[in-house]
Amino acid sequence: MSIFKRLYRGETNFNFVGTRRRWYLASLIIVVVCVLSFVLRGFNWGIEFKGGSQFQINAAGTSITATQAETAFSNAGVQPADAARVVGSGSTRQIVVKTQNTTPTQQASVKAKVTRELGLPSNSISVMSVSSSWGHDITVKAIEGLIIFLIVVSIYLSIRFQWRMAVGAFIALVHDLVVAAGIYSLVGFEITPSTVVGLLTILGFSLYDTVVVYDKVAENSRDILAGSRMTFSEAANLAVNQTLMRSINTTIIALLPVAGLLFVGAGVLGVGTIKDLALILFVGLASGAYSSLFLATPIVCDLTERQPAYKALAKRVAAKRASEAAKVATAEPALAGAAAAAPRRTGGPAPAPRPGARPQRARRR
Repeated sequence: MSIFKRLYRGETNFNFVGTRRRWYLASLIIVVVCVLSFVLRGFNWGIEFKGGSQFQINAAGTSITATQAETAFSNAGVQPADAARVVGSGSTRQIVVKTQNTTPTQQASVKAKVTRELGLPSNSISVMSVSSSWGHDITVKAIEGLIIFLIVVSIYLSIRFQWRMAVGAFIALVHDLVVAAGIYSLVGFEITPSTVVGLLTILGFSLYDTVVVYDKVAENSRDILAGSRMTFSEAANLAVNQTLMRSINTTIIALLPVAGLLFVGAGVLGVGTIKDLALILFVGLASGAYSSLFLATPIVCDLTERQPAYKALAKRVAAKRASEAAKVATAEPALAGAAAAAPRRTGGPAPAPRPGARPQRARRR
């Protein structure tokens, strides 16, 4: 339990900054895997981005499977573009089938044939058609919003702290974006407008966690160049340890409801409409907490300690510690010799009084 007490008091001493090279390597490997997945696997774009028609079959109270629905659509003359999926359960159970763009006449014909083959009422199928230009417009606006967000954040951090902290936060945000998108590519979840909204949402969380750590770094490193007590990296590492419990608490509290949406809502209850948003939030929140602790602050330390003033500070700190260690090493033999030369008291008779000394009176009890 002592480790938890130290965490809550901010008294831990994990060497986040000193071991930054291993975290850089781990992050680089993850990013490379994600980029390779972009190239080799691509993304499972939703109908809103690639265009097409989406048929929703009300399968409540039936035993119709996704395979049977796909076969019915193929027999109706329309080939499903993706594998059909079942969403919801019980009275909300539906089967979603996506096809290429169809005309209203084709839709009416397909609905009639499918309902007849599956033995369903004529009004049990609804259809939605979306043009690919709509998804393109959403994507362009999302990219524009992302660029504006990153520019504003960089300006704010440069004014509030320093430009090196803006660089560290920018790299951490890009890392979170790549990791979140890479997980989507690897898992094969469908990218919908909810995914885009979630992607922009996680940037705010990641930035919040990073700014909390930066504020403590700025506090610990204030007037640090005027002394020789610790280096900038040591002050930054202390700040990360002092805010570690806050970061853990914030991340856990944020992840719990999102995990409920992802694992219970989408996994157990089968509500497929929320899994796109839940997955991007879950991955983004976890990645944001990681990048705030293991990437953003160490990057700031690397950039800061390249400056001559901070290099001189590191030399002064090292020289002072070497001088203190030499003093301790010199004092230890002297103390040991003095302790050995001191007379030891034994249980024998007391020493004889000096000539002319007054006899000591017995103390009254």
